[in-house]
Amino acid sequence: MASTSKSAATMDAITLLTDDHARVNKLFKAFQKAEKEDDLEAMEDVITTACAELDVHSKLEKELFYPAVREQADEELRDLLAEADVEHESVDALVHKLSEVKLDDEMYKANFTVLMEYVKHHVKEEEKEMFPKVRKLKRLDLDALGERMRARQEELMGDYLREAGYAAEDIEAAKAAMVAANKPRAKARTIRAHR
Repeated sequence: MASTSKSAATMDAITLLTDDHARVNKLFKAFQKAEKEDDLEAMEDVITTACAELDVHSKLEKELFYPAVREQADEELRDLLAEADVEHESVDALVHKLSEVKLDDEMYKANFTVLMEYVKHHVKEEEKEMFPKVRKLKRLDLDALGERMRARQEELMGDYLREAGYAAEDIEAAKAAMVAANKPRAKARTIRAHR
């Protein structure tokens, strides 16, 4: 994944998630630019990359972040987590649908446009409502949680590359290339390279 202002060793869970949000927002802007230019190849690259990023992000939240927060949460925060779970179901369904349709399908761009709106809403609620409440949880070690999430993020990226057909010895180099490039086209081509 992209480098950040904090080192991976000191990045807390919320910083990791907000960095993901910023990266996906850049992808959404790249999609809108490609759409205006009617650049179908660029749109497909952005969608492939965004869906991979969103899939990994969703798994991090559902597997690690939300359960850790839920253990410490009051009723108001539990309600926000429940809403986030429902939002994830919608996002996950659209990501899955996009993996099954072709670029020339008239619903392809429409599905991605709806996905962008869902994600923007979800991000706004997390960053404005949920994350400030989570930061106030005294017994939640966000640094340790961030370390676990970073390790899982690396593992999930490796899974994507294995599914794309990369040999085990090539996965680290491919992940490094994705991080170094940090561009939708390079990431999409890395993900799709061996399919």
